[in-house]
Formats: sequence, structure tokens, C-alpha cells
Amino acid sequence: MALVSLVPGAAMADSIKGRLGVTGKVGFIVPSDNEAEFGFGTNHTDTGLVVGGGLLYGIDDHFAAELDVTNSSFDSEIGDFDITDISFGGQYRFTNMRDRRLVPYLGAGLDIISSDFDSDFGGRRHVDTTLGVHLSGGLDYFVEKHVALTAEAKVVLAPDADITDDGFHSGSYDPTNFSTTFGVRFFFN
Repeated sequence: MALVSLVPGAAMADSIKGRLGVTGKVGFIVPSDNEAEFGFGTNHTDTGLVVGGGLLYGIDDHFAAELDVTNSSFDSEIGDFDITDISFGGQYRFTNMRDRRLVPYLGAGLDIISSDFDSDFGGRRHVDTTLGVHLSGGLDYFVEKHVALTAEAKVVLAPDADITDDGFHSGSYDPTNFSTTFGVRFFFN
């Protein structure tokens, strides 16, 4: 059954106007470096894993509203970060392509970024929640009317958040990042 659904030419990207889609995705995040604890210098970060999902609602043939929730984790020189990003935004979808199964899109929106930091020096540090904005671009490839494979690149820009230890400022976290994800969208109705 799965092989039949992947046969080229069997699917067309119908309008998503009035349709609700659910997305699941996984990928990689490249976080910004940040200020190390108690002024020890730059805290270099490693590429990490991002997983998440969301909802997409077609307003008309080209515009869609989206809600995305992702969780990412990555290591740094002095500890581990765990980030939850709640993203509200919109997409402009290019539906007039020659291959009707392929739908590129551009997106933008607002992000609420909640972070946790486990220091190598012991204990969990408090990191302030911050607001940011994102720009994204991606592709949906419809393998059948209700199922699309998706790939997306996203940049999140946000101001630094304070890291505190028992109420004392111990550093700053820069939530600015770049991520790439791959997933599946299922459209109802």
C-alpha cells in the first residue's frame, strides 16, 4: 500500500483552502554561541536535534496559518540546553507550479522560546523565556491528496535571555538559531 501511494503522477496538490493539516517533523538545529557562566568567555554550542509538530490551516489557495511546537536539545562547552519553541505564523504557498505535487512556501511569524540549562558546574539554571521572530522556507511534496512529505529551513531571531542561578545573573543565552527539518503532513477533509 505504501509503495502504491508513492507512485509518481498519482497525486495532485489540491487547494488547502479550508483544510486542516497535522505535521510531524525531525531535524537539526544550529544554535548561536552564548556567554558562558560567570563571565568565563564564549560558550561554544554543538549542533543538536529538533523534533516537533504542528497544525496548518489553509485560509485560501495561497495563504495558510500555522502553529508549530518544537523541542530541541544540544550540548555546549559548559552544559546542556533544552529549548521549547512555540511558533505562530503564516505561509505563502506557491501553488501555480508546473508539477502540481510540489508546493514551495515561504513563512514568517512570532516565536515564544522557553529554555532550560543544565550546567556542568552542577544544577539546573533558570533561563528567561523570550520572544522572537522567524523566517522559513520549505517544500511540500504530495504523495497523495491527504499526505505530503515536507522539508523546511527556518531562522529564528531573538534577543538574549538571562541565565540566573539562585536569583543571580550567571550568563546570557542567545536563542537565535537555524534549523532544518523533514517530516510528513496529513491533511484532513
